[in-house]
Amino acid sequence: MHETRHVTVDGIRLRFAAAHMATLRDDLEPLHGHNYVVTSRVEGELTTDQWVIDFSEIKQLTREACEYLDHHFLLQAKSSLLRIEHSSEKWIVGFGDREYHFPEADVVALPIENSTAELLAEWIANRVIDGLQNNGHTNIRQIAVDVEEAPGQSGGYSCEL
Repeated sequence: MHETRHVTVDGIRLRFAAAHMATLRDDLEPLHGHNYVVTSRVEGELTTDQWVIDFSEIKQLTREACEYLDHHFLLQAKSSLLRIEHSSEKWIVGFGDREYHFPEADVVALPIENSTAELLAEWIANRVIDGLQNNGHTNIRQIAVDVEEAPGQSGGYSCEL
């Protein structure tokens, strides 16, 4: 029998407020924002110290990803539906006859096709995975991240490592 244990973190500091406008089929949502809430869970074998990971470490890695996104416009830079131009001072985002101008400092351009909760969860999970690997955690076997846009409404991502 192969056993794993898990550690889950969520809470007041695993949140971020951000604006976005996701595409849906061939339409673009109006520009709006959410107060996102993030939950991270890692599974793996116990270390010689008898834990999967210190709560504070997984919380810190998740919090760093949240802080990076906090109070920005989340741009889905790989979108095939948006017209995107970037200069050293601003981002211009177009869709149909609509055009938005954002100061560069207010934008986080993410390498995703759409700014859905599911893809934001995947982006956060990948940031946490990078941190886990950089910190030498070889016992972690799976990660799951949920991003809640509103109470009762979340998207998630999980993968085996």
